[in-house]
Amino acid sequence: MDTREYIAIEDRYNAHNYKPLDVVLTRGEGVWVEDVDGKRYMDFLAAYSAVNQGHCHPRLVKVMVEQAARLALTSRAFRNDQLPLLARELCELSGYEMMLPMNSGAEAVETAIKVARKWGYETKRVRDEQAHIITCYGNFHGRTITIVSFSSEEGYREGFGPFTPGFELIPYGDIGALKAAIRPTTVAFLVEPIQGESGVVVPPEGYLRAAREICDQHNLLLITDEIQSGLGRTGKFLAAEHEGVRADMVTIGKALSGGMYPVSAVLADRDVLGVLQPGDHGSTYGGNPLACAVAREALKILVDEDLIQRSAELGEYLCDALHQIQSPHIQKIRGKGLWIGIVLKPEAGGARRFSEALMEYGLLCKDTHGNVIRLAPPLVITRDEIDWAVERLEKVLSVS
Repeated sequence: MDTREYIAIEDRYNAHNYKPLDVVLTRGEGVWVEDVDGKRYMDFLAAYSAVNQGHCHPRLVKVMVEQAARLALTSRAFRNDQLPLLARELCELSGYEMMLPMNSGAEAVETAIKVARKWGYETKRVRDEQAHIITCYGNFHGRTITIVSFSSEEGYREGFGPFTPGFELIPYGDIGALKAAIRPTTVAFLVEPIQGESGVVVPPEGYLRAAREICDQHNLLLITDEIQSGLGRTGKFLAAEHEGVRADMVTIGKALSGGMYPVSAVLADRDVLGVLQPGDHGSTYGGNPLACAVAREALKILVDEDLIQRSAELGEYLCDALHQIQSPHIQKIRGKGLWIGIVLKPEAGGARRFSEALMEYGLLCKDTHGNVIRLAPPLVITRDEIDWAVERLEKVLSVS
């Protein structure tokens, strides 16, 4: 079958909750993917940062096949030999005392919300059913009912009410707004160190440090959502490290499995995650041996191949190259590491048409929030490959 046939089948039988670019991929290796018609593309999105280690990294494939042949799932009714090792290795790498494994990023965020509320009732002694959590406009933390309850994107909320109470939105990057929103029942501030879905929005310098200080002053948990920004994407293991900030609770996912399998986790110290007792929370697949084996290898690859430092160095190289493009459409370029948003002028006609044009040139990017082209290549990319991508970006963006 060719591309048109696959698209026709999907459009007929699959729910239309996405509007993907019309490319049907069948194979991937490193930064390159191939479609069903045999055309080759460079992936400059990396599955929204899930494929930091590159497509089908041979070490991940090997571990996944070996573990799948040995033991894939036990449920948490029993113990397995991979979960303890992942827990130890992830805690040693991140500096946190405990982790809680889940599957998707949204599940990790839901878990963090539950933990924050329980911590608020048991440790901070907030009145029952009154826990208040502060979040930011422009956030993206997932798609569950509770999470879209505090989304500021109407398209994520329309038709899905009634919504979960207990959340308050404030402007992103505004410390004064954070201070003003705190009340006696506030238990946590949930924030992305860099907002991804909003178009790779970097907050003002010192924002996270100030938020950390305010949370300490008011006995609040600082929760950072590092599902996209973490695990090397911005040139640090966690993006909050750019400001020397250690959150009380961190959600991670996506690249935790190198794109091979759904794996996510919540990281915190014992005084936070320790509020959970047997029966309080769970997941049949969370912490399964296949997931843990893959996650262990994905973390080792980040370290062994020095991908975090590579992201910092090549991100600067890519950003410098993008700033050299003479384009009538570019308003500004922002980001950290290999995570960059090209913000287009309002009169440019939106980012979707540029993403479609880049696809024709063999470069896969994705538009977000109307006027931003989001760039997030696998961290294994080389300088020569970046040059190849920039040539195509320049061709498309230089056309009036």
